[in-house]
Amino acid sequence: MDSHSKLEKIMLNNCDLTEKSGSVLATVLSSKTILKEMNLNNSRLLDSGVKEICEGLKNPVCELKILNLCRCRITEKQCLILTSALKSNPSHLKELNLSRNNLGDSGVKNLSDLLMNTQFKLEKLDLCNCSITEKQCLILNSALKSNPSHLRELDLSLNQIKNTGVNHLCDVLKDSHCKLERLSLIECGITDVSSLTQSLTNTKALQFLKELDLSNNMIGDSKQQLIDVLRDSNCELSVDRRPIT
Repeated sequence: MDSHSKLEKIMLNNCDLTEKSGSVLATVLSSKTILKEMNLNNSRLLDSGVKEICEGLKNPVCELKILNLCRCRITEKQCLILTSALKSNPSHLKELNLSRNNLGDSGVKNLSDLLMNTQFKLEKLDLCNCSITEKQCLILNSALKSNPSHLRELDLSLNQIKNTGVNHLCDVLKDSHCKLERLSLIECGITDVSSLTQSLTNTKALQFLKELDLSNNMIGDSKQQLIDVLRDSNCELSVDRRPIT
């Protein structure tokens, strides 16, 4: 909080943070600092802790660019509080990590509403292992399609979005404003990538896409078609790796 502090990044991963830490962190976020990144991974903030931190995020002086909340036991209710805070001060955040939290239907819906905000210019979104379903993937992709020009990295790994979810993602890739560079779909229950192959063939997506990770999906014969399409591109394809947790 010292006005002379040059601290831009706070790493508090695995520090046994509880809801009592929320008010202190909120005070920091509400102060005129140059803080750009806050990592609170694997914390147990609960409703009150998340609410306190969000009070800091709402403050106009907060210019946080990177927020990591992996494995923070974020619930649907807490996701609503978080997205509401980011809606009120949307222009600074560039990276959001909500991986390994069970956001539920309403959590994904609230996050999607935030992504549709044209002032929200998120570039990297990590939703790995968030129990996202095919239905929720449709809601999420509709939001991305309505505001596609900023997002550069999307991780939906370890969510059972299956073939239907991939088909919805194709609608995003087909958008001429989509500039997605990295797409991770590791272990998503995908068995057919023909629609994805067709989308990459018939759009300008490969001008931007640099990395496509489909590891640990039983995509079978359709893999070769995808390899053929990507062969002359700058996109790196991954289709096999050890299981991740």
